[in-house]
Amino acid sequence: MAGGGEGGDTRQLDLTPTWAVAAVCAIIVIISILLEKIIHKFAKMFEERKQHALLEALEKIKAELMVLGFISLLLTFGQNYISKMCIPSKYAKTMLPCVPPEERHGAGHHTEEAGGGEAKDGGHRRRLLSYERRFLASGGGGQSCKPGYTPLISVTGLHQLHIFIFFLAVFHVIYSAITMTLGRAKIRGWKAWEADHIVDQDALNDPRRFRLTHETSFVRDHNSIWTKTPVSFYLVCFFRQFFRSVRRADYLTMRHGFVTVHLAPGSKFDFQKYIKRSLEDDFKVVVGISPLLWGSVVLFLLVNVHGWHAAFWVSFLPLLVILAVGTKLQGIITRMALDISERHAVVQGIPLVQVSDKYFWFAWPQLVLYLIHYVLFQNAFELTYFWWTWYEFGWASCFYEDDSLMIVRVALGLGAQVVCSYVTLPLYALVTQMGSTMKKSIFDEQTSKALKQWHKNALKKKPSKGRTETQTLGATGGPRDHSPEQSPRRPSGAGDTEMAEQSATIVTAVDHEPYDNRDLLSGP
Repeated sequence: MAGGGEGGDTRQLDLTPTWAVAAVCAIIVIISILLEKIIHKFAKMFEERKQHALLEALEKIKAELMVLGFISLLLTFGQNYISKMCIPSKYAKTMLPCVPPEERHGAGHHTEEAGGGEAKDGGHRRRLLSYERRFLASGGGGQSCKPGYTPLISVTGLHQLHIFIFFLAVFHVIYSAITMTLGRAKIRGWKAWEADHIVDQDALNDPRRFRLTHETSFVRDHNSIWTKTPVSFYLVCFFRQFFRSVRRADYLTMRHGFVTVHLAPGSKFDFQKYIKRSLEDDFKVVVGISPLLWGSVVLFLLVNVHGWHAAFWVSFLPLLVILAVGTKLQGIITRMALDISERHAVVQGIPLVQVSDKYFWFAWPQLVLYLIHYVLFQNAFELTYFWWTWYEFGWASCFYEDDSLMIVRVALGLGAQVVCSYVTLPLYALVTQMGSTMKKSIFDEQTSKALKQWHKNALKKKPSKGRTETQTLGATGGPRDHSPEQSPRRPSGAGDTEMAEQSATIVTAVDHEPYDNRDLLSGP
């Protein structure tokens, strides 16, 4: 059988022309080197642009590809041994993803399966049979199971699993690139708002510009009759994520709150660039595959049993989670606006939002990122599984018995991918800045030194300079809330004392003398 030199499928390497072996090896080596050079080119580009977060994300993708490569090598090396492992035949017929053909069709339909059915999906069946014949011809299947037993996984099944690992590697890179591209495209649209803030700075600091809190654009956009009850509140937040999830007033208000609490009013700071780097910092988290996520893959392969419809129901999970996360993030923005309106204050310019972790689930902003990570991975895995089954088994297989369900699954997967990448992830990168901490990890070493030097100089300034004062009618002063311990503090000074009988508060902005005319993100 091994010496059948006439059959193209049974010919071994010792009977294959050397030019054929050399040509195939050369093509594989050239493709591998080109891929390695492309990855190296991206790494060099990120390093030159000082995009350290993207560089770390690329290294994490390379590590995940290396893990998938090890899995592929283990499958290749252990193919002979795994295919010789035998189990009782009765166990081999349990928890099948597809019903065997002899059980799916009655005796009267065998002819149809052999004829019309073969015309539909005979191509992939012949291809799979050729894998097995080729393996048997090479001597790999010399040891068969005794009667009443069957191989744990057949040679054909191992080959299909090998192809599945290849699909995981390829589509993991593709979906990661799509996620980052859509997220950066969304944040790029906020650059005009950052420029508008610089132009409108003088108008915002006009001492004649006083308004009640409920008259500001930020509060007006979010305060309505629909926010009075919890049900209507979250219903409005749910639909708002699909229509202008971040508005100009939202961006400028959160920018003002971030700069006021973590830096100092009047500081030259490119908030849009900071958000973009924060997104890159989050991206290096969501591109990884943790052991818990690998466990979810194994669990999905386990419960993907015919009749359970696990694949269909699991396809809803990423979309439901990402919609819940988007609703929560919109709820945080709306809640900050409602908190401002409840102060009944007179403000100058942009109202100051309260920066706190209390707005997030369990006061833990990082939990939202973990949920986004799970959604991106699970959704990518779902779509990869769909393309793999289509490639290996064809559209006429049992995986696609109901065309309408498959269309729904694909639509849900693509919809979740777009919503998560273009809406939710950029929204998280913005809203998470309203937490109590500031991401110093996104600053390079030079900028971090400049930030620390600014903080040191700020502490040396006199309390009467470079501060924002809150004056209350009839108040004599009192302690003022300070910024979180993890972030640079503003110079402390006399503040206001809340009075139970006070009906209105006037918040004035003093002209600030900037400590340095440098962009903190660009370094000195």
